[in-house]
Formats: sequence, C-alpha cells, structure tokens
Amino acid sequence: MKKIFNKHIHFLLIFCLTAICILIASCKNDNISSPVITGVRNYVASPNDTILTGAVAAEQWVVIEGKNLQNALQITFDGVVATFNSALLAPNSAVVQIPSILFSTIDVNKLYTIEYVTSEGSAKFSFKLGPAAPTITAISDVFANPGDSVFLYGTNLVLVQSLSYGGATITSYKSNLAGTALGFVMPSPAPTSGQASVTTKSGMSDFQITALPTITGISDENASVGDSVYVYGTYLKSIQSFSFGGAAITSYKLSGNGRSIGFVLPSPVQTGPVSITTAFGTATTVYNLNDVKGIGSITTCEGAENWKWWGGAIYTSGDPNSGWPSYNPDFPGNKTQYFVLKTKVLAASEGNTYSNYTILLNSTQWVPTANLNDPIENYALKFEVSIPNPWNGGALDIMSSDQTYIYRWEPWQKSATNTAAYTTKGWITVTVPFTEFRVKDATLGDGRGLSMTKFTDLLGTTGASECTVYIHNPGTSATATGFYGAFDNLRIVKIK
Repeated sequence: MKKIFNKHIHFLLIFCLTAICILIASCKNDNISSPVITGVRNYVASPNDTILTGAVAAEQWVVIEGKNLQNALQITFDGVVATFNSALLAPNSAVVQIPSILFSTIDVNKLYTIEYVTSEGSAKFSFKLGPAAPTITAISDVFANPGDSVFLYGTNLVLVQSLSYGGATITSYKSNLAGTALGFVMPSPAPTSGQASVTTKSGMSDFQITALPTITGISDENASVGDSVYVYGTYLKSIQSFSFGGAAITSYKLSGNGRSIGFVLPSPVQTGPVSITTAFGTATTVYNLNDVKGIGSITTCEGAENWKWWGGAIYTSGDPNSGWPSYNPDFPGNKTQYFVLKTKVLAASEGNTYSNYTILLNSTQWVPTANLNDPIENYALKFEVSIPNPWNGGALDIMSSDQTYIYRWEPWQKSATNTAAYTTKGWITVTVPFTEFRVKDATLGDGRGLSMTKFTDLLGTTGASECTVYIHNPGTSATATGFYGAFDNLRIVKIK
C-alpha cells in the first residue's frame, strides 16, 4: 500500500513540475516576444508629429511605433545601420535618427525597408526612404562619336531603372557615388537631337539634347598679362565672339571636343564676366573675373587679412621689391601677398588642424544673412592656388568653425586605385561647389559622406565663421611626397 501511495506522489510531482514549466514558458512568451512595427511618426511636437510613409532626408529624427521595441540590438534603414540611444527606446516606441545613406552603394533588395532586431527576433516594415526625384542639368558631349563615353550631369542619378538617349535605349550605364553623373557609351548611330530621359526609383527626368554652349570653369580668374588661360565648358565650337573680363580675345585655340579654349591673356583684365557666343547661342558667367572678394571674402591675404598669426602658414609676397613680407620666387605670376603651406612626407594619420599643417583664419561673413536661404548649389567657395612641386598623397581639407562638413581636395587621386603626382602650371582657380562639403563617412572618412543641404549646416544662423585650411594624411601608409603650395583670395561666389 505504501508503494502504491509513493508512486502516486511521484506522478503528482512530475505533473506539477510540468505544469509549472509550461506556465513559466507561457508567461515568458506573453511578456517578451519578437518586435512588431506598426508605423513611423515624425519626431516633432504635436500637431506636426504626423505619420510618415517615407522620407527623402537622411539624418531626420523619427519615432518607430509598435510592440516589444525596448531591447533593440540593431536598427537599419535601407540596410544601413543606424546609431541609437537605448534610453530613447520603450516597449511601444523607439526614437532614432535616420543614418546617412549613399544610395549608389546600398543593397537594392533592402531598399524601402526598416529592419528592427532584438534578442527575441526581428521585424521588417515598408518605409519609402530614398533620394529625391532625379534631375539632368547637362550632357558632357552632344557630338560624341559612337563608342565614346558620355555623361549626364545632375542630381539623384542613382537607383536607375531605365535610360534612353535621343530615342535609343541604353542598357548599360553607371552612376558615380554622389549621384551627380551617369555614364554610358554613345550608341550607333549617335543621336544629336531629341531628349535624354532617365527613370529612377524616385521619378524621372527629361533633358533636351542641344548644343548650347556652357562655361563650367576658368583656369585662373585673376590672371596676369602674358599668362596662359583656359576656359572650360561644353560645345565651345563655331565661336563668333569671345570676351574675357571685358577684353576681346581674337587669338585662341579650341580643343577638338569643344570643352576648352586656350589663349594668352593679351591685356589687363577688368572686373567683368566671360562671354562666348557660338552659332548655337551665348554663354556668360554670372560671376566676374578679377573679383577677389565675391559676395563674401574669407581673406584676400593682403596685409595678412584675417590671419590668426600662428599655425603652419608662411606669409609671403610675390613682389620682388617687397620689404615685408619676404619675397618668394617659387610662385611667379602673382605679385600680391599670399599664404604658403609646406610639409614633409606625412606618416599615416599625420596632420591636423593646428601647428605646421594649417592656415588658420579668423571669423568673417562668408555669406550675407540675406542669402542664407538661397539654394547652395548656386554658390561656390573659390581660391587661387599654385603647386610647383609634385604632390602625391594626403588631403587638403577646408572647414568652418562647426567642423562637421568638410571639403576634401585630393587632385592626385585619379581613382580608388590610380594616383598621379599633381602640379599646377602657375596659379589656378579652384572652384568648390558647396554641395561638395560633406560629413564624415564611416568607411571613406572625412568629407566623403552626405553633402550639406543648406548654408546653416556649415555656417550656422549668422553666415559668419572661422576658416581652417589644413593638410593631413587620411591613409594607412606614408604619403609619397610632401606638400608645397601657395593660397590666395578665399571667397564665396555666386556661380548660377
């Protein structure tokens, strides 16, 4: 009898333990389960905290709504990992900033999705985050021969679904990282009229194929008499008249592809535009030559203007009769005053914003407050530079007081795998569209992420800022050479 009783107790204990385990597992599943996303909301005060179905702006703050969101391990937008603060995560909501995204590099299979991963599982949610609709602003060469490389220039030329040129369907094409150029091979026969049409995930754009001339740059906007000067552009053929800062140019040499005109400056240039008239139309710059201040002067270098009087810059003069500062014969063609930077070969990561690598300038009004809301693509930073010795390796960085957005100049870098020592033939003008000021990219480094979208990104609400020009080596090995160059006339200019 006692054995039967013990047997019943044994089975009862097993039954109770089993029931308890099932109950604990059930409670656990009730308390913590896989995340669920039900919507995305704008992270602003009511009543503007509207529900979002998509976005075109990276770095926007949003609220992800749903269930079981408190223990996030990873949150991705279009496959790009976002950083987040665990303190901003709750069971039913997560406040997170959309990461910087280079849409030309993402996995298209993850486009328009948010993925939320916790220790209990993951959730996917459809969210149309992508670039704005494309625009085409120019064609590299309307008169290209069949088989030649041709580029469409514009914005958001990424995630391309179809491309046609003059009615011909183009099946092979490639965008650059920034989405500002779309390259393809001219078909045969080569169309010379009609439209270039591109369709992307975000929309479509048409551009009339035409041979109207354009001017895209001047080799030296402050040239002296006798200097060789080049005007760059497109369709610079069948020229009927050519004026350079008010001076009529009658002797010049055209490149075969119509992308440049070379000449020797015959007489002093007044302050004025460049204007070229061809059989197809006229192109005139909106900016003037011989204008060292533009709409906002950072420094003309005269009298050591705005210099902080320390750092690596050498203040010098191109005038051999100058008593002060000292004359430097290495930079002929400029008889005014300018700053010089000189470095040795740089070790990996060497160079910074201070000491022997830097030109440090005091705060000035880069952009008038009346222009702070203007489209930034209409303006550029310009400066004159002369680099007499071969330069190969290291970057010239330009930044404001904020230091978030940086312009990184590496003219020796022809491609990711190809470099060539860079020099200039005397003084040249460098034009930096403000869209080329970029944030840091986690992989590519300073000045290689998303571009600024408004002046206040770079200059704050006043339009005034300090300026730092410095040399550094972002690479993992020593540079092939040091840097030796002179700088003059840092200014802001309206280019469109």
